[in-house]
Amino acid sequence: MFTRDNTRKINIGNVNMGGGSPVSVQSMTNTDTRDVDATVKQIIQLEDLGCDIIRVAVVDNEAAEAVSKIKKQIHIPIVTDIHFDYRLALTCIENGADKVRINPGNIGSRDRVEAVANEAKSHGVPIRIGINGGSLEKEILKKYGDVTPEALVESALGHIEILEALNFYDIAVSLKSSNVLTTVNAYKLMAEKRPYPLHVGVTEAGTVFSGTVKSSVGIGAILACGIGDTIRVSLTGSPLEEVKVGRSILQSMCLGKERAFEFISCPTCGRTRIDLIKIANEVEQGLIEMEKKGLLKQHIKVAVMGCAVNGPGEASLADIGLAGGDGMSLLFEHGIITGKFEGDDIANQFLKKIGEVYAGV
Repeated sequence: MFTRDNTRKINIGNVNMGGGSPVSVQSMTNTDTRDVDATVKQIIQLEDLGCDIIRVAVVDNEAAEAVSKIKKQIHIPIVTDIHFDYRLALTCIENGADKVRINPGNIGSRDRVEAVANEAKSHGVPIRIGINGGSLEKEILKKYGDVTPEALVESALGHIEILEALNFYDIAVSLKSSNVLTTVNAYKLMAEKRPYPLHVGVTEAGTVFSGTVKSSVGIGAILACGIGDTIRVSLTGSPLEEVKVGRSILQSMCLGKERAFEFISCPTCGRTRIDLIKIANEVEQGLIEMEKKGLLKQHIKVAVMGCAVNGPGEASLADIGLAGGDGMSLLFEHGIITGKFEGDDIANQFLKKIGEVYAGV
């Protein structure tokens, strides 16, 4: 099996993918790409949340021409998403796209795929072969009778072979289905076949809640197999939520870029005597703001726990934490109680202490 440590390394702008590189988080804008200002504004917001690579939909030549204007105003690589008209891919490459994504099932004949490959090769631009269960070639779907892992992989291999015949190897592959088990098994099968980096995701996952659950299960299962080089969480909602979920998936699996902090909190129960939910949300948001500003000078583990039972004992590995009491909270550091906070602004008091100890503020 080709794991993320030994897949082929490709470069998407200034981001490395594969060959042991950190697992990156991608998203896709939901603005009209032809509206340069709106698209740039959203991409900047995504950058601030930790998006590593952004994809934009290219629906016509005006959108393809907008790529160069967008790229000049952002700081992360831009991938162009092409369906049906291969000429749009050629224009995007000429306008500075860092990678192009084509769906071989609808891009057209072999000579069109070859045209895109030749243009990409001359500009040093990778190609993602994006296989979706909903757009498999008719003959493959007829052969397997349904969207199966084998069908997804056969489709991918057919188009990989076209690119390989042209001595083009800067390839990433995705094999997405809305069915989690089909998706997981397709990626596992693909990892046995070729050494190309895998773009992992569950397509058409659903709304923010259901899609987060489905994506986390599917992407997590794939990453746990040691495969997967970049991820995209697909949600019917804001792409900002996609990046938040993607970053959290990687953090929970100790993959990707290390965050400045790890935050843990316990579920509430009948022993809780403080507004734990409010305090936990405020502390987490405060840590995010510290991270954005670059104030946290070392990686820290922060805990917000509801009572003494789940406090210094269960969270003893935390660098610093709170354990709720009756209208107050104990402060503990490395499992040892060192103080307490009282009043209505426990979260702010705790964040101030974190700032003094770990941020020098």
